[in-house]
Amino acid sequence: MESKSLYHEGHLFVAAIRILERRHGAPPALDQISELLQFSAEQTGLISRRLRDAGIVDQVEGAFDDRWVVGDHLRLEQLPREVEVSELDNALKKFQSERNKLASKVESIKEQQAQKKKELFAGLEKKLKKDLGKE
Repeated sequence: MESKSLYHEGHLFVAAIRILERRHGAPPALDQISELLQFSAEQTGLISRRLRDAGIVDQVEGAFDDRWVVGDHLRLEQLPREVEVSELDNALKKFQSERNKLASKVESIKEQQAQKKKELFAGLEKKLKKDLGKE
């Protein structure tokens, strides 16, 4: 799934709350929002915490689960519109780069070994032909 900015995901999250509230007549649970947006539970949880901390949505504790309501939707406009690059993303890119370097090094070693093997067999064949020629 492509990465979106918190601004775009926040708008989706608030819209999902409004749709589900209209559809069911009650504030939605986080799993309902996840299902509607087709986001993972972890991603939805992260977005909800960030929006709650920004005062955009509020978490209402219920007897069985927590429900989500829109707080100050105007604060959505204050969210960053750029896609954030996390430390995990940077670490993942670094790891992939190192892995690619290692893979290319392994490939070059394999090529060197194949060349040595070819040269060894050529040398053995030449020596065998020379020895057979003496007889």
